[in-house]
Amino acid sequence: MIKAVIFDMDGVLIDSEPVYLQFDLEFAKTKNPNVKLEDLYGMIGSSREDAWGCMARAIDNGQSWQELRDEFRQIDVFPLMDYRKIFRPEARTLLEELKERGYRLALASSTQMDIIERVLRENEIADYFEVVVTGAMFKRSKPDPEIYHYTAGKLGVKEEECFVVEDSTYGVTAASRAGMTVAALIDERFHFDQSLADYRIRSLEEVNGLL
Repeated sequence: MIKAVIFDMDGVLIDSEPVYLQFDLEFAKTKNPNVKLEDLYGMIGSSREDAWGCMARAIDNGQSWQELRDEFRQIDVFPLMDYRKIFRPEARTLLEELKERGYRLALASSTQMDIIERVLRENEIADYFEVVVTGAMFKRSKPDPEIYHYTAGKLGVKEEECFVVEDSTYGVTAASRAGMTVAALIDERFHFDQSLADYRIRSLEEVNGLL
C-alpha cells in the first residue's frame, strides 16, 4: 500500500533543465566552440561531480571538473532564474489533492538546498512537503539509491510504500534501486532511459489516477 509520494524537483516540478543546459552550453562554448547541446545531456539529474565530469569530457581542454565548476560558479546564473515562470502549474493542484487524500509528501532533489528552498518559496509550495532532502547530504548522489532510502526513513515509511515521480535516467534508476514504485515524466528532448520506471506519464495530472 502506497503511503508516501516523493518528488524530484528539476524536470518534474519545474521545467528547469532546458534553461540550465543553455547556460551550461554557453559556458562550454567559451572553452570549446565545437561542444553541442547533446554532449551535455549527461549533466541532467547528476551529482555535481558526475555533471561536471560530463562537462569536462565535452570541453576536453585539460581542465578538471573542479576547475570548470569553480569557474562557472563565478558567473552565478541562479539570480537570473525565474522559477515561477518554469513552474509546472499542475504541480500545485496535484500536491493539494494528494495532501487531501492523506499521502505523506517529500521532495528528494540533487539540487543544492538554497535553490530548493527558493523554488519552494517562490512557488508557495513549501508547506506541502514534510521532508525535503538534497543530494548534497550524501557522498553518492543519484543514481545511487541512498537519497531515497534516507527520505523513506525520514518519513517513517518502508521503501515499498513509496511512490516516486522522476524524469532523468539517474533519478529513475535511483528510485527503482531503492525498491520504490516509479512514475517517469516523459521528456523526449533529452533521450532519458526510463525503462526501469513502473509507469511513464506525460503530465503530472496522471499521478492521481495511478494511486
